[in-house]
Amino acid sequence: MKYPALLGFTDILPGLAQFDAIIDVRSESEFALDHIPGAINCPVLNDEERVRVGTMYKQVNSFEAKKVGAALVARNIARHIEQLWIDKPRDWKPLVYCWRGGNRSGSMAHVLAKIGWPAIQLDGGYKAYRAHVSEALSVPPALSFKVICGTTGSGKSRLLEVLETVGAQVLDLEQLAAHRGSVLGDLPSQPQPSQKMFETRVWDKLRHFDPALPVFVESESKKVGQLRVPDAVIAQMRLSPCVSVSLSRPNRVRLLMEDYHHFASDPATLNAQLDCLVKLHGAEKIARWHALANSAMMPELVDELLVDHYDPAYLRSIGRNFAQFAQAEVLVLDDIGKSDFLKAARQLHPS
Repeated sequence: MKYPALLGFTDILPGLAQFDAIIDVRSESEFALDHIPGAINCPVLNDEERVRVGTMYKQVNSFEAKKVGAALVARNIARHIEQLWIDKPRDWKPLVYCWRGGNRSGSMAHVLAKIGWPAIQLDGGYKAYRAHVSEALSVPPALSFKVICGTTGSGKSRLLEVLETVGAQVLDLEQLAAHRGSVLGDLPSQPQPSQKMFETRVWDKLRHFDPALPVFVESESKKVGQLRVPDAVIAQMRLSPCVSVSLSRPNRVRLLMEDYHHFASDPATLNAQLDCLVKLHGAEKIARWHALANSAMMPELVDELLVDHYDPAYLRSIGRNFAQFAQAEVLVLDDIGKSDFLKAARQLHPS
């Protein structure tokens, strides 16, 4: 094969894990929005440089812009080689891509191939990859889901975590979305990814599962925070067998106090989130909840939220949205210790 070789994503996908490096040469903001799993960002033009060259195209002419752009690209490629790849052997195999598979990735792939490395350039670039992901997520996955159901605070997320540690296949949509899936679900130090990045994470998890084994997933709604679960995935989840996790309300309060401890030290943030519930519960009740938060009466507040908000909402929606919930296997948790979740996980996934 002559290098750099230009290959489409469907040709590359079966051997994607065999590349020694997947190099995304787009700018840092393009990379942050979404990228191929495992890729590293090595811009041939960073955000500032792209603006500079693009402005020259519009305000001067393409020839002058190309000269400046070429100098910047050459310097950036040289820096990446010196800092990252100078010690790589002759058989080091990189995959290079940009937005459309044009000049930016072509420049990098050409230089790497001239050095002697078997460089592959992705034909169509990120756009071709993104089209593949969108198409793959538009049809129901050829997998058997087992949906973990239960009221808020019943330990569904912890159970998924432990299931994964004992070797079960788990699609943790809240973990992939960096959100706990409720009005109070924002993670304090972790913003949600873009919609495209979320879909990339879902696609990447699904493609690695064994179709012969079940995939455990939580009974999410169509949105996790600000992100939409792909329609074909949520539709299949809602037709799948269910496991109903049961935990006493006092233990649920304890669990939620552990998981949402950041709100105990920041009642102002908690109250700002509670304000989102005014239309559902009225200003008087929200004012009461504000007072409980400001008085550090968090267990009492959590208990009231369960009784007045979360449990009624769950009971209204679960049977309507998950067709097999009425026949769900009931899984009783006696407590919220590690051993309790391990016992439950092994009941669902015997080793």
